[in-house]
Amino acid sequence: MVLQKDTDIKLLNTIDEKTQILKDLGLDQLIIHPFTKEFSRLTATEFVRDILVNQLKTKKIIIGYDHRFGRNRNANITDLRAFGSTLDFEVEEIPAQEVEEVSVSSTKIRKALEEGNIATANTYLGYHYMLTGTIVKGKGLGRQLNFPTANLHIGENYKLIPKNGVYVVQAELKGHTVYGMMNIGYNPTVSGKDKSIEINFFDFSQDLYGQKIQVEILHRIRDEHKFDSVEDLRRQLQKDKQTSLALLSKQPE
Repeated sequence: MVLQKDTDIKLLNTIDEKTQILKDLGLDQLIIHPFTKEFSRLTATEFVRDILVNQLKTKKIIIGYDHRFGRNRNANITDLRAFGSTLDFEVEEIPAQEVEEVSVSSTKIRKALEEGNIATANTYLGYHYMLTGTIVKGKGLGRQLNFPTANLHIGENYKLIPKNGVYVVQAELKGHTVYGMMNIGYNPTVSGKDKSIEINFFDFSQDLYGQKIQVEILHRIRDEHKFDSVEDLRRQLQKDKQTSLALLSKQPE
């Protein structure tokens, strides 16, 4: 995003989401170093010597097997081990992680999400894919259909949004785990023009406007469809809710 302004690559997590995941894993300290064009021009030697060793007093680095660093990404784990031997720090390598004999990568996770395969994405991630945003006012269509929705606005345009369709989700709201169904798409039945993320929470009616929430995606139900009438859409939403509840009933405790 800094070096290639026109890149269309989407990221799996925002900075806030990454921070929360690392916190949940038990990390005590987290340093997020600002990435600038100037910083990107540091050679591998300058980065390791001046920042990792002189500033952070690093004694051990744990790093992925395919990680590259330094200007033009020209250094790898072999180089890092060489630095370690001269600058007195240890290097531990994390090997490729496999799930059912498939080597996991962010590219494969992105592809699964873009295809709507949330089950595969969640398996590879080791947690439920999440969307974090602020609840904003919508057009009120859901309320007219007896399915009031919370409209989720995600400020980070680099966050990867899964394929359009209907999903089963969960969120922590007011101290309670609440389940619901979420539609990602354009509301074609009512000639919607803008893409939206709308969530109908089950058994929850409190006002969420202006609040920041995090939604975890559990299952995918179906693609988004254009129905012949609003009444047909209402009937489908009722079916979607029953499908959602049936899937949730099979969730492990």
